[in-house]
Amino acid sequence: MVTIGGSFRAAMIFFSLLIIASRIDNSVSYADDGNTNTGLDLLTDAISARFSNYSAVFKEDITRELGFCIDNMDDEWNAAFNFTKKSQFLADCIKATRGDVSQRLCTAAEIKFYSSSLIDEAMESGGIPTITYFKPNKNCNLSSWISGCEPGWACSVGKDQKVDLKNSKDIPIRLQDCQPCCEGFFCPHGLTCMIPCPLGSYCPLGKLNKTTGYCDPYGYQLPPEESNHTCGGADVWADFLSAPELFCSAGFYCPSTNQKIPCSRGNYCRAGSTKPTQCYRLATCEPQTENQNITAYGILFFAGIMLVLLIIYNCSDQALSTRERKQAKSREAAARSARETAQSRERWKSAKDVARKHATGLQAQLSRTFTRKKSVRQDPLKGLGQAKPGTDAALPPMPVDASQPKGNKKEEGSLTKMMKELEENPDSHDGFNVEIGDKNMKKQRAKQLQTRSQIFKYAYGQIEKEKALQEQQKNLTFSGVISMTSDIEITRRPPIEVGFKDLTLTLKGKKKHLLRCVTGKLVPGHVSAVMGPSGAGKTTFLSALTGKATGCTKSGMILINGKVESMQSYKKIIGYVPQDDIVHGNLTVEENLWFSARCRLQADLPKPEKVLVVERVIESLGLQPVRDSLVGTVEKRGISGGQRKRVNVGLEMVMEPSLLILDEPTSGLDSSSSQLLLRALRREALEGVNICMVVHQPSYTLFRMFDDLILLAKGGLIVYLGPVKKVEEYFSGLGIQVPDRVNPPDYFIDILEGIIKPSTSSGVNVKDLPLRWMLQNGYPVPADMLDSAGMAAAGESAHGGNPVAAGPDGQSFAGDLWEDVKFSVEQKKDHLQHNFLKSKDLSDRRTPGVLVQYKYFLGRVGKQRLREARIQVVDFLILLLAGICLGTLAKVNDATFGAMGYLYTVIAVSLLCKITAMRSFSLDKLHYMRESSSGMSSLAYFLAKDTIDHFNTIVKPAVYMSMFYFFNNPRSSILDNYVVLVCLVYCVTGIAYALAIYFEPGPAQLWSVLLPVVLSLIANQENDPFLNQVAEFCYTKWALEAFLIANAKRAAYTKLAIFHNVLSA
Repeated sequence: MVTIGGSFRAAMIFFSLLIIASRIDNSVSYADDGNTNTGLDLLTDAISARFSNYSAVFKEDITRELGFCIDNMDDEWNAAFNFTKKSQFLADCIKATRGDVSQRLCTAAEIKFYSSSLIDEAMESGGIPTITYFKPNKNCNLSSWISGCEPGWACSVGKDQKVDLKNSKDIPIRLQDCQPCCEGFFCPHGLTCMIPCPLGSYCPLGKLNKTTGYCDPYGYQLPPEESNHTCGGADVWADFLSAPELFCSAGFYCPSTNQKIPCSRGNYCRAGSTKPTQCYRLATCEPQTENQNITAYGILFFAGIMLVLLIIYNCSDQALSTRERKQAKSREAAARSARETAQSRERWKSAKDVARKHATGLQAQLSRTFTRKKSVRQDPLKGLGQAKPGTDAALPPMPVDASQPKGNKKEEGSLTKMMKELEENPDSHDGFNVEIGDKNMKKQRAKQLQTRSQIFKYAYGQIEKEKALQEQQKNLTFSGVISMTSDIEITRRPPIEVGFKDLTLTLKGKKKHLLRCVTGKLVPGHVSAVMGPSGAGKTTFLSALTGKATGCTKSGMILINGKVESMQSYKKIIGYVPQDDIVHGNLTVEENLWFSARCRLQADLPKPEKVLVVERVIESLGLQPVRDSLVGTVEKRGISGGQRKRVNVGLEMVMEPSLLILDEPTSGLDSSSSQLLLRALRREALEGVNICMVVHQPSYTLFRMFDDLILLAKGGLIVYLGPVKKVEEYFSGLGIQVPDRVNPPDYFIDILEGIIKPSTSSGVNVKDLPLRWMLQNGYPVPADMLDSAGMAAAGESAHGGNPVAAGPDGQSFAGDLWEDVKFSVEQKKDHLQHNFLKSKDLSDRRTPGVLVQYKYFLGRVGKQRLREARIQVVDFLILLLAGICLGTLAKVNDATFGAMGYLYTVIAVSLLCKITAMRSFSLDKLHYMRESSSGMSSLAYFLAKDTIDHFNTIVKPAVYMSMFYFFNNPRSSILDNYVVLVCLVYCVTGIAYALAIYFEPGPAQLWSVLLPVVLSLIANQENDPFLNQVAEFCYTKWALEAFLIANAKRAAYTKLAIFHNVLSA
C-alpha cells in the first residue's frame, strides 16, 4: 500500500536529514591520554548539540515536502535526534573509536548514494525497499572489498585526514581502522561509514546465533573465510515493514538507542517508545503490555448511548405532543369564546326582535289611550267650530321636543332610549351595551393582535359570523350566495381569465394528438367542470393550461386576460391540485396547511389574516376534527383517504389563488364530502377565483352546482363548452335526449365512450359530435376531420381513433427505435427547460424571500426529523454495532497503523451514512416538484434539509467513534479520528444528495453501495499508473491518508523514520 512516488520523496528528504548528523566539526578529537570523564562529557554534549542545532538548515525543505505530517519541525527533530540527555551511546562510541567519530560518519555524497540505491530498490520492489547491498563504489567494489564493506561494520578515513562532510559529489576514501559499528549507529552493507539511529530505535551490537548463522537481532551473516570478523551494529535503517528489528520492541521502551527496558505493570509501551505510558484508571495493563485495554470505557459508553437511544425511541413524540396540546387548548378556548359571542349575538338579536314588537304594541296602546282622553276634554267645545272628534283634524300636534313644558323637561329613561334606538336602527347589534367580540375585535387592526389567543379569537369570530349568515342562506343558489356577500366582506382577488384558441398538443416523434382544436375560455368567478371518458385528455388539458405539459408539441394560443403570456409568469397566484395526494405524511393537517399559507401568501399580510385564511379553509373542508392528526404514510396509518384528498385541495386554497386547477379532487370522496368540497370551492369563486376541475361521475346535485361544463371526447376534441344549465338543451337539439331518472353527465359520458349508441332517428354519429360543435360555433375544422366525417356518413359508424393520430404503417424496427430515442430526449429536454428556465413574474404578489422561507422550511424539516426519531435511533444503533465489530476485529498493527481497520471504517461509514442521507431527498421528490412549481424557493428547501442533516454529520461520527476507538485503541487521539470522520460523513452526504436528486430510489441505493467499495479498491492499487492517478481524486484515499497521518503524528519514531508508512494507503 505504499506509493512509489511517495517513497522517492520520503527517502530523499529522510537522507537529506541525515546529513545533519554528519556535520560534526572535524577538529573535535579524542585522545586517550588520561583526561577526566568531565572532558568526555563536554565532548559528548558538544556532539549532541551539533545534532540539535542543525534542524534549521533543512527546515524549509522539510516543511514544504512533509508539512502534512510534521507540525513543528524543531519539536519533531528534537524528538528524533536530541541526544542531550541520552548521549551515553555517543560517549561509548567515542571511547570505542578512540575519538575519530567524525572520520567515520557518512558524508553528504555517501548519504546521497545510499538514498539513491534505496530508491532504485523501491522502484523495483513496488514501493517497499528490501535492499541487502548497494552498487559498487570507490570503497566497496569487486577489486576492493574490505571488512568495513560488510553489514554492521565501518572504517575511518584516518585521524590525520580531514573530511568535508558537506561534500555531496565525492565519496572519500575510507579504508582504515575497520571495526564493528558503534551501538546506536547503523552501517549499511556496501558502505564504510556510520549513520546515527534516531530515538525510539534499538541498535545494539549484533550477536551471532550459532544455530541459524545470523547476527541477531539483525538478518545478516558473517563473511566466509574471515575468522576474525565478528557481528557488528545495525546494517540498515528503513521503514517498519522492511526492518522492524531496528525499533524498540512492543512492550519495551528505549530511553536511548542502546538501551531496552521492559514495561512495568500499570504502564504500556508501543513499538518505538522512549518512555512508558501510564494506563487509564479502568484499563488493564500487565507487564510488557503493548497497548492498554480500554474496552471497559467502550462498554460504559455503549450502555450510556443505549439508554439515551431508548429514551428517544420511546419519548420522541412527547415534546411535539405537549406543545400541540397547549396550542390546542389555546385554540379551543378562542373557539369557545367565539361561539359564546355568536350565541350572545343571536340571543341579543332575538331579544331585540321581541323588544321591538313590544315597543310597537306599547306605542299603539299609548296612542289609543291619549286619543280617548283628549276626546273627553274636547266635548265641551262642541259647537265652537272645532273639528269633529275622531277625525284626524281633531288630533293635536305632537311635536317631539315640545311634549313637555320647557322648564319641566325630564331626562329620557333607558327604556325610552332603547325604544328610540330600535326605531332608528333596528338592525344594530349594540343594544344594552352587550360587547360582541367580532365587532369590537374588528375595530382593532390585525397588526395590533399579538397574542395567540387574540389572533384565534379574531379568526373564529369572523368564521362564526360567516356561519351564522350561511345559516340564513341554506340554499346556496347563486342568488342566495350573492345575498350573503352583502353581509360578509369578500376580498376580490386579481382576476385571471384563461382563453384558448385552437389548442392542440401532439406527442413529439409520435404524431399522436392528445388535444386537438380546443377553443374556449375559463371565466373568473365560475366553477368549471371538465368531463369525458377515459383517454379523452382531461388531465392533459389542465396540464396544457398550466404549462406543465412536457414532451409535446403545442400549437394554438393560450391567452391570459386577453394577452399571450406564459402561465409560469402567474404561478404565484395559480393553484394546481394534482391527481395524487402529494401531502407530507409526517406532518399534521394544520401543519401542512399552515406551511403552505406562510410560504405562498403575501409577505406583508398580517399573521391574524393568515390564521383566518387557514382556519376558514379547515372549517370549510370539514377538517376540524382531524386538524391535529398526522396525515400518515404508507407505513404509518393517518387520516382517511377522503380527508387526505381534502388536505390536498386545502394546500392550494390557503394561498388564495386567482386560478385554481384541480385534477379529480372528488375521486375517492363520498357524495356528502364532495358537496362539502364544492361548497368550499364555490365560496372561493365568490372572491373572483377562476376554478376548473376534472370530475368523474358527479351526482346530479353536484353536477348542478357547477357553472360551466367542458365535455371532451376521445382524442382531445371538445363536444361541449358552456353553461351547465344549457347542456341538456344543446344535446336535445342534436336529437340526444336524456332518459328520465338518468344522471345527465353519466349518460353523456356513456355516449362518448360508445357504451350507448344514439338513436338512429337522431341521425347523429358519436364521431360527428366534435365536428357539430365546431361547425355550430364557427371554429375552423381540420380537413382530415371533414374527410373522416364523410367516410362515416357513407356507412362507417364505428367509433375509432383519429386516423391522423396513428403512426405510419410499415415502419422498420430501427425507425421505431430511433423515434423512441428522439421522444425520450425531447421529453428530458422539456423537463429540464420547465424546471430550470425562469419566466418573468407577472403575478403582482410578493411572497416571503429566501431567508424567511428558509426559516419556515427549517421548522418543518425539524418537526419531520423529530417525528422520525425512531428511524434515527435505528441508524445510530447500527453504527454502534458496526463500531464494536470493526473495532474488535481490526486490531491495531504498528507496521500498518491499523490501516485495515480504517479501510473497513471508510467503507462501512460511507454505506450507512449514504443510505440515510438519501432519505432526505429521494422520498420527497414529488413534494419538492409540487412546491417548486408553485414558486417556493428551491434554495431555501435545500439549505434547510442540509442544515438539519448537519446534526447527523456531527453526531454519527461521534456515535461510531465512541465504539470503534475504545474497542480498537489506535495510536491517534479520538479527536483526530473524529475530525477525519466528520469530513468523511460530510463528503459522503453530499454524494448521497447527488445520487438521490439525479436517480430514482432503486438505482440511487445501488450506486451508494458500489461507490465506496469500488473507490476503496482503486485507492489501494499500487502497480497501475492510471489507477494511481484516478486514486488521487477518490475521497476514500483522502480519508485513509488522513487516518494514517493522524496515527503517524502520535508516534515519535514515525515522524522521521517511517515515511513509507505515512504515505501508505
